Amino acid sequence: MGAVRAVLAILLLALSIPAAAAANRVIVILDGSGSMWAQIDGKPKLEIARESLRAVLKTVPAEDEIGFMAYGHREKGSCGDIELIVPPAAGTAAAITKAADHLKFLGKTPLSAAVRQAAEALRYTEDKATVVLITDGLETCGGDPCALGRELKETGVDFTAHVVGFGLTDEEGRQVACLAENTGGRYIAAGNEQALQDALKAVVSAPEPEPEPASQPAALEFNLIPKAVLKEGVDVPAGMDVFLEIFRDDAAGTGGDHVDFGYQPVKMHAEPGGYILRATSGAVKVEQKIALTADKAAEPVVDLNAAALLLRARPAPGADIDGNAQIVIDYPGGQSASNFGTAKLVVPAGETAVTVKLGGGEVAETMQLAAGQVVDKDIVVGVGKAKANAFYTAGGERVDSGDLSWKVFKAAKKIDGTREQVTYAFGPDSLFDLPPGDYVMGVEMQAATAEQPFGIKVGEMSEVEVTLNAGVAAIAAPGADGFRIYEAKKDLQGERKQVTYGFGETFQTTLAAGDYVVVTNFKIDKADAETAFTVKAGERTEVAVP
Repeated sequence: MGAVRAVLAILLLALSIPAAAAANRVIVILDGSGSMWAQIDGKPKLEIARESLRAVLKTVPAEDEIGFMAYGHREKGSCGDIELIVPPAAGTAAAITKAADHLKFLGKTPLSAAVRQAAEALRYTEDKATVVLITDGLETCGGDPCALGRELKETGVDFTAHVVGFGLTDEEGRQVACLAENTGGRYIAAGNEQALQDALKAVVSAPEPEPEPASQPAALEFNLIPKAVLKEGVDVPAGMDVFLEIFRDDAAGTGGDHVDFGYQPVKMHAEPGGYILRATSGAVKVEQKIALTADKAAEPVVDLNAAALLLRARPAPGADIDGNAQIVIDYPGGQSASNFGTAKLVVPAGETAVTVKLGGGEVAETMQLAAGQVVDKDIVVGVGKAKANAFYTAGGERVDSGDLSWKVFKAAKKIDGTREQVTYAFGPDSLFDLPPGDYVMGVEMQAATAEQPFGIKVGEMSEVEVTLNAGVAAIAAPGADGFRIYEAKKDLQGERKQVTYGFGETFQTTLAAGDYVVVTNFKIDKADAETAFTVKAGERTEVAVP
């Protein structure tokens, strides 16, 4: 139940306002990625989200304008699968509950793009706007949640984002917490019941602090101003987050109660005493002991003994950054593989391997990084693009069907006569990123196949148009159970080659131009029927079986 309460807490935070204030305008964003099928406390995360929405929406004032957005719920592997399902309006509780109950969970996690779209839908540059993001994963589409939070706060009239994380580790939580914190919002990790109780007390039942007597001297507002550097005298580059937190020093070296946290630059206040200061940036985490007093601010500097990588993946020299390019960084002690298009990462000093993958292209390099070193560079994969389309006849009608199946092979045959498959795709206007060289584009449209050689040059687009020399056969036979289609011509053994088959009383398929025989099986006690027909390229043939 800790997860359900966490969601309730952050939604109540976003949706609770004094009765005399103006109507609240909020968009709730629900993660529709496939990982939402995982469980917390024995219950799927998606069910926790649905139950929490249903419970909270019953408490929303009638005048509040609530909207509902989801991502990753319609397509696998798409970073553009974001939908405002219920626009913000009063009285939308039933519509949101129904939409959540019918949501599918199968795609990627473009959470930064979704928050931006929600902010724009709320006209955040003109009016007060609040976004509640419910996610169980990190950004997988190249967005930068921390930078987005700062941007929306700076450009918005009164913009706030709250984030609730399902089953995220502390380190993963920090990567999305900054989205909320940079807008003045809250981040709550589902499953931490004590943290939830503290949040509820602070939001729902905490009394207003009593003013200090005017006669007492003002207390020091901040007594800790920490800073982390790559090495002495070298700052962490702008735009790269450093998470700073303090724990009570339990004298055992393990760290006691968690006291405060924030992103650099940050100022904190804590009771006088001994603490452990922890600085985390990218793949680096460093701790050191500090002592705080009531009358003077401590300004400790944490040496990360690290380097910084600012990498941009480009398919060709001078080309735009490609958000589909995966940047994999293997650093001393670990790996970072969730970078697409760009990578901003602090890594330990030492040997670091960087691999960039884009379609069928891949490039790798190994770097010996010194503490304080900043690597700011483009990495060129060296690929061109191919766009594939199929036509029934040369210069004729294009095949616009999701049944199109593409396979790209290297042109050179292996010793056994086969070709090495490089990649594949489906549908018209399929795009491929490929290293320079010669290839063969193979296409299959139902029962028709064809091949087309083509070449790739770095930075260029190759339009690959494949002619199927095929038509469409539509077969109908009342009472039929199924169909088998054979080539009309028999081989030396008197056998016909079967081309395809189907079930039911009607069957439609794409066939290469030529002569065929369809054998129809009937449901009732009736002999199979053979019907000859001819398919012409670019034409539709209607076959009625008597």
